[in-house]
Amino acid sequence: MGTRREARELALQALYQLDVAGDAGPAADLGVFWSHFQAEPDVRGFARELVDGVRENGERIDALIGAAAEHWRLPRLSRVDLNLLRLATFELLARHDIPAAVTLDEAVEIARRFGSEDSPAFVNGVLDRIADVLGVKEKPRTAE
Repeated sequence: MGTRREARELALQALYQLDVAGDAGPAADLGVFWSHFQAEPDVRGFARELVDGVRENGERIDALIGAAAEHWRLPRLSRVDLNLLRLATFELLARHDIPAAVTLDEAVEIARRFGSEDSPAFVNGVLDRIADVLGVKEKPRTAE
């Protein structure tokens, strides 16, 4: 598994914990969470960047997801799918060094591992709409 995939999976687990425990109180600092994972510094650093970015941009991220997830209210989404969408949406918003296609592919693969049978297609569809809205979707190359 690549360093960034490992970091994304770690970030997903941290976001899931925050979602389940609430974003207040002792669990909110994630100190105990981080102490339970033996990860390389670059893995931990990227994971923290993702988690912090989602927390700092939560309202905007949730608005983008809500608009793209037609006929779905955020509370109805599985917590795994929602937090994976938050993670990938932050990446689309803030990490312009990572191609949108890579972000979408990684999210779909993580959805296969942690989500339900329907999660990969759902995550792909929502993120594709978000990438389109943000204007970060790569244009198909045409033959000259």
